[in-house]
Amino acid sequence: MPEWVEVIVRTLASIIVLFGLTKLLGKRQISQLSFFEYITGITIGDLAAAISLNVKEAWYLGVISLTVWVLVSLGIEFLQLKSKKARDFIDSTSTILIKDGKIMEDNLKKERLSNEELMQLLRTKNAFKAAEVEFALMEPNGEINVLLKKENQPLTPTHLGIKVGPESEPQTVILDGKVMDEPLATRGLNRSWLHTELEKLGVSLDNVFIGQVDAYGQLYVDLFDDQVKVPQPQQKASLYANLKKCQADLEMFGLSTDRAEAKTLYEQCSNQLEQVISDVKPLLTR
Repeated sequence: MPEWVEVIVRTLASIIVLFGLTKLLGKRQISQLSFFEYITGITIGDLAAAISLNVKEAWYLGVISLTVWVLVSLGIEFLQLKSKKARDFIDSTSTILIKDGKIMEDNLKKERLSNEELMQLLRTKNAFKAAEVEFALMEPNGEINVLLKKENQPLTPTHLGIKVGPESEPQTVILDGKVMDEPLATRGLNRSWLHTELEKLGVSLDNVFIGQVDAYGQLYVDLFDDQVKVPQPQQKASLYANLKKCQADLEMFGLSTDRAEAKTLYEQCSNQLEQVISDVKPLLTR
């Protein structure tokens, strides 16, 4: 067999074996690399390249080496799952970089991190002042996590005492101008509804790159033609306006009637509707 053909065959075989072994190691191998996993990834890649090009050596020796590395890596991962001491030794532990707005200089030196690098990492978490940070630590994988002081945290419905119901994920109902029937049915909708909504927006189906329906039944579309501006859905805004109009009508009816019983009834209904509007306003105005 010519060497160039053997290199092609070895390379294809290495790709298949490497893919299978990487799948065996799992997603953590590429998403959260520990020190050992980092070394394993480099070594496995180097071994795969050696198997592909070193035609003078037996190919099965490289496969054996790859298998040993993967088995060792799996064994260490199993050990980490069973023992916290093993996890701390292999992956190390988290390091506190900022506590109560005070930078821990000794810990920065321990992690070989300069103050400029620390500020850069803080900016990736939208923290531009160290004094605004309540707590910051570096995880074993090198990522930094930041907790801002309470007065610097973004305002949420919880801070206002507002209970917000769970919101289901949006469903993608159009991809590349084609209707996706299963996600559409998940929302309890059909093609007839979809075509009606597209007509309201004034766009054709074949011009839609992506179309999504949110938890409130509103359709959002992105078009192939970026020059065309699509109006935003107005269902929630329209519902909010109608509720406010109903409340105003109830107040007007209460003022215009001379009957005390009817006046009281209108006022009660108006107050109840006002409370309902106050509860749903965060959902309808965002």
